Amino acid sequence: MNCEGKYKKLYFMPPVECLDWAKKDDVTKAPIWCSVDLRDGNQALVEPMSLDEKIEFFKMLVKIGFKEIEVGFPAASETDYEFMRALIERNMIPDDVTVQVLTQAREHIIKKTFEAVKGAPKAVVHVYNSTSVPQREQVFRKSKEEIKQIAIDGAALLKKLADETPGNFSFEYSPESFTGTEVEFALEVCNAVIDVWQPTPDNKCIINLPNRRDSVVLSLHPHNDRGTGVADAELGLLAGADRIEGTIFGNGERTGNVDIVTIAMNMFSHGIDPKLDFSDITSIREVYEKLTGMKVHERHPYGGALVFTAFSGSHQDAIAKGMKYREEGKDGGWWTIPYLPVDPHDVGREYGSDVIRINSQSGKGGVSYILEQNFGISLPNAMKEDFSYAVKNISDREHKELSPAWIRQIFEDRYLSHTPVFKITEMHFAQEDGITSKVTIEKGDKVGVASSKGNGRLDAVSNALKSYLNVAYKLTVYEEKAMGQGSNTTAMSYVGLEKDGKVYWGAGTDDDIIVSSVRALCVAVNKILEE
Repeated sequence: MNCEGKYKKLYFMPPVECLDWAKKDDVTKAPIWCSVDLRDGNQALVEPMSLDEKIEFFKMLVKIGFKEIEVGFPAASETDYEFMRALIERNMIPDDVTVQVLTQAREHIIKKTFEAVKGAPKAVVHVYNSTSVPQREQVFRKSKEEIKQIAIDGAALLKKLADETPGNFSFEYSPESFTGTEVEFALEVCNAVIDVWQPTPDNKCIINLPNRRDSVVLSLHPHNDRGTGVADAELGLLAGADRIEGTIFGNGERTGNVDIVTIAMNMFSHGIDPKLDFSDITSIREVYEKLTGMKVHERHPYGGALVFTAFSGSHQDAIAKGMKYREEGKDGGWWTIPYLPVDPHDVGREYGSDVIRINSQSGKGGVSYILEQNFGISLPNAMKEDFSYAVKNISDREHKELSPAWIRQIFEDRYLSHTPVFKITEMHFAQEDGITSKVTIEKGDKVGVASSKGNGRLDAVSNALKSYLNVAYKLTVYEEKAMGQGSNTTAMSYVGLEKDGKVYWGAGTDDDIIVSSVRALCVAVNKILEE
């Protein structure tokens, strides 16, 4: 890729450099949000939404909490025109919501726009014309003065028609392609429009680069062509902007409009109420995908299906330990879990099914977390590595993610029911100078009885097995853990046997702790005999 001699700077820096605004710690309150999903977002779809789909989307935006919604470009689309009329005539606009419509600064388009918004309880008429160097030179082939006059004439016509049309109207002006416009010229055009409208602190207009700051709502409308839409918006808020126009999940022409979900949830993660409700982000995503035909990427910030999911072993271990730390009440109530910027519950997601999921990249912390969270099975620390390698090997061989149920099955097959060499079918104990065990052992087609003493029941059974099966090992780990609560409590026993520097693991479960411990011992001894 060779860019030399082909690309040049097409953006303009402010005439006076000042970075004091960037030294703020953070934005302290939510901006005014204006969703443009029904206009910018809709015009970017392969199949734009129908009237009924736009109505359903509008209702979702209202439910989320948007108080300003750009509903379309009525003069450019018959569906947009009908949609605007339907909202007004069916009385579908809540009292606390203001709709917005877009129009170019052209006479016949502005007139058609006012026909569409006639009778609106509250509406913003958003007029624009392009002011950038490329647009002036290549598209319109007009001078700066001619471009400015287009804006002035459009602003004047808006004011005239607003006075003549039933309804309650306010205005917005945008110098389209602002980043390609000389800053001084953009300011000059914006101020010329303000001079026409004569806004006041009680009747403000919406604009980009103003004078009369107390009479202007300073609005941002970033696009994401360079992948910086969210950063642009957040820096703009630090610099003093009041309002953001964008779309949920960032849909829009080319690479999209600024993503309001991301900005709002970034604020939320810093303790600032965004005044938008994304507590059921999955349902919002599903409605969005159904109505737009677009797909939200699995790793899309906050809303993607996998954004709270960790497959990496080190990430899973850190998350699991962070969850444990929080359960112990050591976090002071603050959400500080590693790798999770917000609590998944705050957007309607679950820990067990969303956060830690298992594949060949996972580690012992994640695998054991799945067992404990989903099934109440708490492994001894020394056993976790053995189980995690078994799970990862299966995932690697199958080239699949493993579900919690699959992981539970692996545990059962490997530790609870693995007795290919022998089984104990009966056992009895007597207390004679310690504990004497008498066990019936089934090995292949043969059934035999072995007896031995020990310092406890498990030790007595272990000694009987060593003698009968001619096997040597050392019992290095024995743990008992309860599963369930109250009358539903079941014992889970774990046994680790060491032979020639290797540890062989078994587990057993039963209401009787002796039965569960002997079952665990049998699995571990079977594994030794297999080798």
